[in-house]
Amino acid sequence: MSKKKAAGKLKQQKRTQPKYLGVKLHDRESVSPGMIIVRQRGTKLGAGKNVKVGRDHTLYSLAKGKVKFEKRMGKTQVSVV
Repeated sequence: MSKKKAAGKLKQQKRTQPKYLGVKLHDRESVSPGMIIVRQRGTKLGAGKNVKVGRDHTLYSLAKGKVKFEKRMGKTQVSVV
């Protein structure tokens, strides 16, 4: 019989917070300045007109309007029209 208990089970389980990534506003939804449109890891979606990329690759609106997803040169871009 073993003299030590099995160790490491709880240490192996990471207890991290969920990151809540993904598209927050879809095509033709109304948006105001500063609203987050997409939260992502890396620039899977690019920034189009009236959209800026944040430090963590988050896409957010610069103007009031409607969200528009479009393909340009093989890459999806998000614009506010």
